[in-house]
Amino acid sequence: MKHEDRVLSGNEQRRILFRLLSYIKPHKYKLILALLLLFAATGAELLGPILVKIFIDDYLTPGQFPVSPIIWLASAYIILHICAVVISYIQGYMFQEMALKIIQSLRMDVFKNVQKLGLSFFDNTPTGGLISRITNDTESIKDLYLSVLAVFVQNFLFLLGTFVAMFYLNATLALYCLIFLPLILLLMSLYRKMSAKFYADLSGKLSHLNGKMNESIQGMTIVQMFRQEKRLRKEFAEVNDSHMAAGLKAMKVDGLLLRPMVDILAIAALVVVLSYFGLQSLQTTIEIGVLYAFISYLDRFFEPVNQIMMRLSMYQQAIVSAGRVFLLMDHQEYAPRKKGEENTQINIGTVEFKNVTFSYDQKTDVLKNISFKVNQGETLALVGHSGSGKSSIINLLMRFYEPQKGEILIDGKSLSSFSNEELRNNVGLVLQDSFLYSGTIKSNITLDRHTVSEEAAREAAALVGANQFIEKLPLKEQTEISERGSTLSSGQRQLISFARTMAHKPSILVLDEATANIDTESEELIQKALQRMQTNRTTIAIAHRLSTIKDANRIIVMHQGEIVESGTHEELIRAQGLYKNMYELQKGSEAVSYEY
Repeated sequence: MKHEDRVLSGNEQRRILFRLLSYIKPHKYKLILALLLLFAATGAELLGPILVKIFIDDYLTPGQFPVSPIIWLASAYIILHICAVVISYIQGYMFQEMALKIIQSLRMDVFKNVQKLGLSFFDNTPTGGLISRITNDTESIKDLYLSVLAVFVQNFLFLLGTFVAMFYLNATLALYCLIFLPLILLLMSLYRKMSAKFYADLSGKLSHLNGKMNESIQGMTIVQMFRQEKRLRKEFAEVNDSHMAAGLKAMKVDGLLLRPMVDILAIAALVVVLSYFGLQSLQTTIEIGVLYAFISYLDRFFEPVNQIMMRLSMYQQAIVSAGRVFLLMDHQEYAPRKKGEENTQINIGTVEFKNVTFSYDQKTDVLKNISFKVNQGETLALVGHSGSGKSSIINLLMRFYEPQKGEILIDGKSLSSFSNEELRNNVGLVLQDSFLYSGTIKSNITLDRHTVSEEAAREAAALVGANQFIEKLPLKEQTEISERGSTLSSGQRQLISFARTMAHKPSILVLDEATANIDTESEELIQKALQRMQTNRTTIAIAHRLSTIKDANRIIVMHQGEIVESGTHEELIRAQGLYKNMYELQKGSEAVSYEY
């Protein structure tokens, strides 16, 4: 994802365009009908000047005004314009509908791939940039189907029809006008090359802008608490200014090479036409109707060129945006998945690490030769200072990442032999930072999983003690929760998160400092629930409060990615090592807090 904002070559742009056009295939019949209507609307508009020419040369110039032919001529002119308007509306609506459905499909494809990506990808990719690609960039692509392709086809038909009509009126003069065609194509090519660089930069700056905005909003509590508003406004202003500067560069190119240059060519063509008719009038009589029609067609010839040139900027933005979207769609930094065809199942819940070494960046090992085993019904606690590698063990067990060396076994079988469904159904994880979705308490516990019934959700809530506060709410489990559960206390949010994990009755329970944000009363409820649940269930807990894991069957002390101590609480206290120091330090801190 490092080169997402570079300038695309001509071949790359063509490949992106063809890939975008492939999304039209499911709508090909509707597209054919829309194009036929477009042909009809274009033909109706092009016939207008011919009818005016007939009126001028056959009736107005001779001074003959027979009622019936003129009425028929006027009626045909009005009917043609009405038909053109109605048909243009219908085909425009059809193009709009196709474009919206294509973008809907494109967004689903890119979002589907994002969901497959591993956590290592999200560790290194700003959230705002991802959102920008899925929303803003796909919206720019929509303009390709609406304002670019439809307009390109329509105006190409106008150009073709105009030349046919001009040759019909005066073949010699039409040939003179063809001289301007290579100049127009050269102008288009020059604009495409110059604008590609600026729109790539503009798109990248927009992504950076969204990333900075997302970061500021997500961390608004910290921003306001530490009075960082002024600093962040300054940083945001710098990013905003760079985005504006990139936009101005693109606008300068647009202002120079779009309508002004085309208008110069149009004036030159008008001079050629008037000079031709002026010279011809010195030798013979010219038809005023032909002159009117030719000038009218000349205007209709350069107006489509103007439209195409103006849409080229949208085309460049759409191609650049599509390149960024397809780069994300094709990214293959996928989460680890099952290997092999064997349908392996978790029956007991024994967990074993064998000489496991792991690094996030492939340079610095955060886990070094880790080995331990937890049998069914046992509780293993992981303790250590921040950065010692505790959470990395959990990440590997949940198969969020793959170890570089060693092997992880469940029930004596390699972790890689289990499907994600089997692993997620049997390994329950509760994180320190509980995440709740907008919805009801019930939906946050069940997550609409078909394997979790309403009764199971209630049992899980009762098991962790969440039912005590849920029953006091006016709508009980049907109570609506706002985004991230901000209307609940941190303890209540964690209890719901805990109930969510317990709802599908996992064989292996993983607690990543799950009681760190729980008050004393809630923690007591969870500890009692855990004691009931640990029967015939493997439990691995990262402990923040050492007092909560004194009854663990085994405690592993981590330090700088290595296991430095291992044993029961009493054994580690007697060992007079790191664990005892941590325990006494924490116990002293708690005593001081109680004195307050």
